[in-house]
Amino acid sequence: MTRIGIIIGTTRPGRLGPQVARWVEKAAAARGDADFEVVDLADYDLPLFDEPRVPRLGVYEHAHTRAWSAKVAELDGFVFVTPEYNWSIPAVLKNAIDFVYQEWNHKAACFVGYGSNVNGARAVEHLRQIAGAVQLATAYTQVNLSLWTDCAEFTTFTPAESHDAVLQRMLTEVISLTDVLAPLRRA
Repeated sequence: MTRIGIIIGTTRPGRLGPQVARWVEKAAAARGDADFEVVDLADYDLPLFDEPRVPRLGVYEHAHTRAWSAKVAELDGFVFVTPEYNWSIPAVLKNAIDFVYQEWNHKAACFVGYGSNVNGARAVEHLRQIAGAVQLATAYTQVNLSLWTDCAEFTTFTPAESHDAVLQRMLTEVISLTDVLAPLRRA
Protein backbone atom coordinates (compact mmCIF):
# COMPACT_ATOMS: atom_id res chain seq x y z
CA MET A 1 0.00 0.00 0.00
CA THR A 2 1.25 3.48 -0.83
CA ARG A 3 2.42 5.36 2.28
CA ILE A 4 1.97 9.14 2.43
CA GLY A 5 3.42 11.29 5.20
CA ILE A 6 1.55 14.41 6.29
CA ILE A 7 4.42 16.61 7.41
CA ILE A 8 3.69 19.33 9.95
CA GLY A 9 6.06 22.07 8.79
CA THR A 10 6.30 24.15 11.95
CA THR A 11 7.36 23.57 15.53
CA ARG A 12 6.32 26.94 16.97
CA PRO A 13 4.39 26.86 20.27
CA GLY A 14 0.69 27.50 19.67
CA ARG A 15 1.00 26.36 16.06
CA LEU A 16 -2.04 25.57 13.95
CA GLY A 17 -0.22 22.87 11.97
CA PRO A 18 -1.31 19.85 14.04
CA GLN A 19 -4.98 20.81 13.68
CA VAL A 20 -4.63 21.21 9.91
CA ALA A 21 -2.70 17.93 9.65
CA ARG A 22 -5.43 16.07 11.57
CA TRP A 23 -8.03 17.51 9.16
CA VAL A 24 -5.99 16.21 6.21
CA GLU A 25 -5.47 12.84 7.91
CA LYS A 26 -9.18 12.43 8.63
CA ALA A 27 -10.13 13.20 5.03
CA ALA A 28 -7.38 10.92 3.74
CA ALA A 29 -8.26 8.00 6.01
CA ALA A 30 -11.73 7.78 4.50
CA ARG A 31 -10.25 7.13 1.03
CA GLY A 32 -8.74 3.66 1.44
CA ASP A 33 -6.32 4.02 -1.51
CA ALA A 34 -3.21 4.81 0.57
CA ASP A 35 -1.98 4.77 4.14
CA PHE A 36 -1.47 8.22 5.65
CA GLU A 37 0.63 9.12 8.67
CA VAL A 38 1.16 12.46 10.41
CA VAL A 39 4.87 13.27 10.70
CA ASP A 40 5.54 16.07 13.18
CA LEU A 41 8.90 17.81 12.79
CA ALA A 42 8.73 18.58 16.52
CA ASP A 43 9.23 14.86 17.18
CA TYR A 44 12.61 14.84 15.40
CA ASP A 45 14.33 17.73 17.17
CA LEU A 46 16.64 18.43 14.24
CA PRO A 47 19.22 21.11 15.04
CA LEU A 48 20.34 23.55 12.38
CA PHE A 49 21.90 21.31 9.73
CA ASP A 50 24.94 19.77 11.40
CA GLU A 51 26.10 16.88 9.25
CA PRO A 52 29.76 17.09 8.12
CA ARG A 53 29.02 15.55 4.69
CA VAL A 54 26.61 16.62 1.99
CA PRO A 55 23.24 14.82 2.20
CA ARG A 56 23.55 13.51 -1.37
CA LEU A 57 26.12 10.99 -0.09
CA GLY A 58 23.61 9.48 2.37
CA VAL A 59 26.28 9.04 5.05
CA TYR A 60 24.96 10.40 8.33
CA GLU A 61 26.97 10.87 11.49
CA HIS A 62 24.19 11.87 13.91
CA ALA A 63 21.37 9.73 15.33
CA HIS A 64 18.82 12.49 14.74
CA THR A 65 19.69 12.50 11.03
CA ARG A 66 19.50 8.72 10.78
CA ALA A 67 16.05 8.75 12.43
CA TRP A 68 14.81 11.47 10.07
CA SER A 69 16.35 9.68 7.08
CA ALA A 70 14.59 6.43 7.99
CA LYS A 71 11.22 8.17 8.31
CA VAL A 72 11.49 10.00 4.97
CA ALA A 73 12.81 6.86 3.24
CA GLU A 74 9.89 4.68 4.34
CA LEU A 75 7.30 7.04 2.84
CA ASP A 76 6.27 7.12 -0.83
CA GLY A 77 4.86 10.63 -0.92
CA PHE A 78 4.14 13.68 1.17
CA VAL A 79 1.52 16.24 2.07
CA PHE A 80 3.38 19.27 3.39
CA VAL A 81 1.31 21.35 5.81
CA THR A 82 2.99 24.73 6.08
CA PRO A 83 2.22 28.15 7.44
CA GLU A 84 3.50 31.20 5.63
CA TYR A 85 6.23 33.02 7.56
CA ASN A 86 7.30 36.30 5.97
CA TRP A 87 6.30 35.17 2.46
CA SER A 88 8.01 31.79 2.76
CA ILE A 89 8.13 28.53 4.70
CA PRO A 90 9.33 28.13 8.29
CA ALA A 91 13.08 27.66 8.64
CA VAL A 92 12.51 24.37 10.48
CA LEU A 93 10.83 22.91 7.39
CA LYS A 94 13.60 24.03 5.04
CA ASN A 95 16.15 22.63 7.48
CA ALA A 96 14.35 19.26 7.64
CA ILE A 97 14.26 19.01 3.85
CA ASP A 98 17.96 19.89 3.61
CA PHE A 99 19.02 17.17 6.08
CA VAL A 100 18.51 14.37 3.53
CA TYR A 101 18.48 14.12 -0.24
CA GLN A 102 18.08 10.70 -1.85
CA GLU A 103 15.28 9.86 0.57
CA TRP A 104 13.09 12.48 -1.18
CA ASN A 105 13.97 11.45 -4.75
CA HIS A 106 11.26 10.20 -7.13
CA LYS A 107 8.45 10.70 -4.68
CA ALA A 108 5.38 12.90 -4.92
CA ALA A 109 4.41 15.92 -2.86
CA CYS A 110 1.42 18.17 -2.42
CA PHE A 111 0.83 21.21 -0.29
CA VAL A 112 -1.57 22.66 2.24
CA GLY A 113 -0.61 26.25 3.01
CA TYR A 114 -2.16 28.65 5.47
CA GLY A 115 -1.61 32.27 6.29
CA SER A 116 -3.15 35.66 6.84
CA ASN A 117 -2.55 37.55 3.58
CA VAL A 118 -2.57 35.17 0.62
CA ASN A 119 -3.55 32.01 2.48
CA GLY A 120 -0.09 30.48 2.43
CA ALA A 121 0.29 30.72 -1.36
CA ARG A 122 3.75 32.32 -1.25
CA ALA A 123 5.02 29.67 1.14
CA VAL A 124 3.73 26.94 -1.14
CA GLU A 125 5.37 28.53 -4.19
CA HIS A 126 8.72 28.59 -2.40
CA LEU A 127 8.19 25.04 -1.23
CA ARG A 128 7.51 23.91 -4.81
CA GLN A 129 10.94 25.21 -5.86
CA ILE A 130 12.64 23.47 -2.94
CA ALA A 131 10.77 20.23 -3.70
CA GLY A 132 12.04 20.29 -7.27
CA ALA A 133 15.61 20.59 -6.01
CA VAL A 134 15.31 17.30 -4.09
CA GLN A 135 13.55 15.56 -7.01
CA LEU A 136 10.04 15.56 -5.58
CA ALA A 137 7.29 15.66 -8.20
CA THR A 138 4.55 18.05 -7.14
CA ALA A 139 0.81 17.84 -7.58
CA TYR A 140 -0.78 20.78 -9.35
CA THR A 141 -3.67 21.24 -6.92
CA GLN A 142 -2.94 22.81 -3.54
CA VAL A 143 -5.07 23.79 -0.58
CA ASN A 144 -4.81 27.38 0.65
CA LEU A 145 -6.35 28.24 4.00
CA SER A 146 -7.00 31.65 5.50
CA LEU A 147 -6.22 32.49 9.09
CA TRP A 148 -9.04 35.06 8.83
CA THR A 149 -11.83 32.78 7.61
CA ASP A 150 -10.68 29.22 8.40
CA CYS A 151 -9.60 29.86 11.99
CA ALA A 152 -11.44 31.14 15.00
CA GLU A 153 -9.35 33.84 16.66
CA PHE A 154 -6.22 32.51 14.89
CA THR A 155 -6.12 29.54 17.26
CA THR A 156 -8.83 27.03 16.33
CA PHE A 157 -8.94 25.55 12.84
CA THR A 158 -12.47 25.72 11.41
CA PRO A 159 -12.11 25.02 7.67
CA ALA A 160 -14.78 26.07 5.25
CA GLU A 161 -16.58 23.11 3.71
CA SER A 162 -15.52 24.36 0.26
CA HIS A 163 -11.95 23.15 0.98
CA ASP A 164 -13.03 19.50 1.19
CA ALA A 165 -13.36 18.95 -2.57
CA VAL A 166 -10.02 20.65 -3.27
CA LEU A 167 -8.33 18.54 -0.61
CA GLN A 168 -9.72 15.33 -2.13
CA ARG A 169 -8.62 16.35 -5.64
CA MET A 170 -5.13 17.14 -4.32
CA LEU A 171 -4.90 13.79 -2.51
CA THR A 172 -5.94 11.95 -5.67
CA GLU A 173 -3.20 13.74 -7.60
CA VAL A 174 -0.46 13.00 -5.06
CA ILE A 175 -1.41 9.31 -4.84
CA SER A 176 -1.48 9.04 -8.64
CA LEU A 177 1.93 10.71 -8.93
CA THR A 178 3.31 8.44 -6.22
CA ASP A 179 2.14 5.39 -8.13
CA VAL A 180 3.55 6.65 -11.44
CA LEU A 181 6.95 7.30 -9.83
CA ALA A 182 7.17 3.86 -8.18
CA PRO A 183 9.35 2.30 -10.94
CA LEU A 184 11.91 5.11 -10.50
CA ARG A 185 12.07 4.52 -6.76
CA ARG A 186 12.70 0.80 -7.33
CA ALA A 187 15.46 1.41 -9.90
